[in-house]
Amino acid sequence: MEFRAEMRYLRVSPQKARLVLELIKGRKVEEARNTLLFTKKRVAAHVGKLLQSALDNANFLSAEKNLDVDLDNLYVKNAIANDGPRMKRIRPAPQGRAFRYQRRISHITLVLAERGNGAGRASGETRRAAASSAPAKRRTPVAKKAAGAGKKKKAAAK
Repeated sequence: MEFRAEMRYLRVSPQKARLVLELIKGRKVEEARNTLLFTKKRVAAHVGKLLQSALDNANFLSAEKNLDVDLDNLYVKNAIANDGPRMKRIRPAPQGRAFRYQRRISHITLVLAERGNGAGRASGETRRAAASSAPAKRRTPVAKKAAGAGKKKKAAAK
Protein backbone atom coordinates (compact mmCIF):
# COMPACT_ATOMS: atom_id res chain seq x y z
CA MET A 1 0.00 0.00 0.00
CA GLU A 2 1.26 3.46 -0.89
CA PHE A 3 0.48 6.75 0.79
CA ARG A 4 1.20 10.06 -0.85
CA ALA A 5 1.20 13.77 -0.15
CA GLU A 6 1.69 16.72 -2.48
CA MET A 7 2.85 20.25 -1.94
CA ARG A 8 2.06 22.53 -4.84
CA TYR A 9 3.21 26.05 -5.77
CA LEU A 10 6.15 26.06 -3.40
CA ARG A 11 8.40 29.10 -3.93
CA VAL A 12 11.68 27.25 -4.34
CA SER A 13 13.36 26.07 -7.51
CA PRO A 14 12.90 22.37 -8.27
CA GLN A 15 16.67 21.96 -8.59
CA LYS A 16 17.18 23.07 -4.98
CA ALA A 17 14.30 20.91 -3.77
CA ARG A 18 15.75 17.84 -5.51
CA LEU A 19 18.98 18.23 -3.54
CA VAL A 20 17.05 17.67 -0.30
CA LEU A 21 14.75 14.98 -1.71
CA GLU A 22 17.74 12.89 -2.81
CA LEU A 23 18.85 12.76 0.83
CA ILE A 24 15.67 10.99 1.99
CA LYS A 25 14.78 8.69 -0.92
CA GLY A 26 14.71 5.05 0.14
CA ARG A 27 15.10 5.80 3.85
CA LYS A 28 12.78 4.86 6.70
CA VAL A 29 10.43 7.62 7.82
CA GLU A 30 12.14 8.16 11.17
CA GLU A 31 15.57 8.33 9.56
CA ALA A 32 14.26 10.73 6.91
CA ARG A 33 12.78 12.97 9.62
CA ASN A 34 16.13 13.17 11.41
CA THR A 35 17.93 13.90 8.16
CA LEU A 36 15.54 16.74 7.34
CA LEU A 37 15.79 18.11 10.87
CA PHE A 38 19.57 18.59 10.55
CA THR A 39 19.69 19.70 6.90
CA LYS A 40 20.65 23.36 6.50
CA LYS A 41 18.44 24.08 3.50
CA ARG A 42 15.37 26.29 3.62
CA VAL A 43 13.27 23.75 1.70
CA ALA A 44 14.04 21.03 4.30
CA ALA A 45 11.41 22.45 6.67
CA HIS A 46 8.77 22.30 3.92
CA VAL A 47 9.73 18.74 2.98
CA GLY A 48 9.54 17.81 6.68
CA LYS A 49 5.96 19.08 6.82
CA LEU A 50 5.18 17.14 3.65
CA LEU A 51 6.64 13.97 5.15
CA GLN A 52 4.50 14.46 8.26
CA SER A 53 1.44 14.95 6.06
CA ALA A 54 2.11 11.71 4.18
CA LEU A 55 2.56 9.92 7.50
CA ASP A 56 -0.74 11.35 8.75
CA ASN A 57 -2.41 10.20 5.52
CA ALA A 58 -1.09 6.68 6.16
CA ASN A 59 -2.34 6.78 9.74
CA PHE A 60 -5.78 8.07 8.73
CA LEU A 61 -6.26 5.59 5.89
CA SER A 62 -5.16 2.67 8.04
CA ALA A 63 -7.79 3.61 10.64
CA GLU A 64 -10.48 4.48 8.08
CA LYS A 65 -10.15 1.40 5.87
CA ASN A 66 -9.11 -0.97 8.69
CA LEU A 67 -5.77 -1.67 7.05
CA ASP A 68 -2.99 -3.24 9.04
CA VAL A 69 -0.23 -0.69 8.44
CA ASP A 70 2.89 -0.70 10.57
CA LEU A 71 3.99 2.95 10.66
CA ASP A 72 7.50 1.90 11.76
CA ASN A 73 7.97 -0.06 8.50
CA LEU A 74 7.13 2.87 6.21
CA TYR A 75 9.88 4.24 3.99
CA VAL A 76 10.14 7.01 1.39
CA LYS A 77 9.50 5.17 -1.85
CA ASN A 78 9.50 8.16 -4.15
CA ALA A 79 10.17 11.89 -3.83
CA ILE A 80 9.82 14.12 -6.88
CA ALA A 81 10.12 17.87 -7.44
CA ASN A 82 8.53 19.05 -10.69
CA ASP A 83 8.36 22.48 -12.30
CA GLY A 84 5.44 24.72 -11.58
CA PRO A 85 4.51 27.91 -13.38
CA ARG A 86 7.29 30.49 -13.61
CA MET A 87 6.90 34.10 -12.60
CA LYS A 88 8.53 36.44 -15.09
CA ARG A 89 10.11 39.48 -13.48
CA ILE A 90 12.21 42.42 -14.65
CA ARG A 91 15.33 43.69 -12.91
CA PRO A 92 16.73 47.16 -13.65
CA ALA A 93 20.03 47.11 -15.50
CA PRO A 94 22.65 49.77 -16.27
CA GLN A 95 22.00 52.54 -18.79
CA GLY A 96 18.22 52.30 -18.62
CA ARG A 97 18.02 48.71 -19.75
CA ALA A 98 16.06 45.91 -18.12
CA PHE A 99 16.98 42.26 -17.59
CA ARG A 100 14.30 39.61 -17.43
CA TYR A 101 14.54 36.73 -14.99
CA GLN A 102 12.26 33.94 -13.86
CA ARG A 103 11.27 32.98 -10.36
CA ARG A 104 10.77 29.27 -10.30
CA ILE A 105 8.02 27.38 -8.48
CA SER A 106 7.92 23.66 -7.75
CA HIS A 107 5.40 20.94 -7.07
CA ILE A 108 6.72 18.28 -4.69
CA THR A 109 5.25 14.77 -4.41
CA LEU A 110 6.20 12.33 -1.67
CA VAL A 111 5.19 8.65 -1.68
CA LEU A 112 5.50 6.37 1.35
CA ALA A 113 5.23 2.60 1.14
CA GLU A 114 5.41 -0.23 3.63
CA ARG A 115 8.49 -2.39 3.49
CA GLY A 116 7.81 -6.02 4.30
CA ASN A 117 9.90 -7.98 6.80
CA GLY A 118 12.88 -9.33 4.89
CA ALA A 119 11.16 -8.79 1.52
CA GLY A 120 11.75 -5.96 -0.91
CA ARG A 121 14.97 -4.19 -1.73
CA ALA A 122 18.08 -4.91 0.25
CA SER A 123 19.73 -2.07 2.10
CA GLY A 124 22.64 -0.20 0.53
CA GLU A 125 25.26 -1.81 2.78
CA THR A 126 23.98 -5.31 1.99
CA ARG A 127 24.07 -4.68 -1.76
CA ARG A 128 27.58 -3.22 -1.58
CA ALA A 129 28.84 -6.14 0.52
CA ALA A 130 27.35 -8.68 -1.88
CA ALA A 131 28.91 -6.89 -4.85
CA SER A 132 32.35 -6.75 -3.26
CA SER A 133 32.34 -10.42 -2.18
CA ALA A 134 31.55 -11.74 -5.68
CA PRO A 135 34.67 -12.03 -7.84
CA ALA A 136 34.56 -9.81 -10.87
CA LYS A 137 35.21 -11.49 -14.22
CA ARG A 138 37.38 -9.14 -16.20
CA ARG A 139 39.21 -9.75 -19.40
CA THR A 140 42.72 -8.45 -19.51
CA PRO A 141 43.91 -6.52 -22.57
CA VAL A 142 46.17 -9.47 -23.46
CA ALA A 143 43.20 -11.86 -23.39
CA LYS A 144 41.23 -9.50 -25.63
CA LYS A 145 44.04 -9.37 -28.17
CA ALA A 146 44.42 -13.14 -28.13
CA ALA A 147 40.67 -13.64 -28.55
CA GLY A 148 40.60 -11.14 -31.44
CA ALA A 149 43.59 -12.77 -33.16
CA GLY A 150 41.92 -16.19 -33.05
CA LYS A 151 38.81 -14.85 -34.77
CA LYS A 152 40.85 -13.27 -37.55
CA LYS A 153 42.69 -16.54 -38.24
CA LYS A 154 39.43 -18.50 -38.38
CA ALA A 155 37.93 -15.97 -40.79
CA ALA A 156 41.05 -16.13 -43.01
CA ALA A 157 40.95 -19.96 -43.04
CA LYS A 158 37.39 -19.98 -44.43
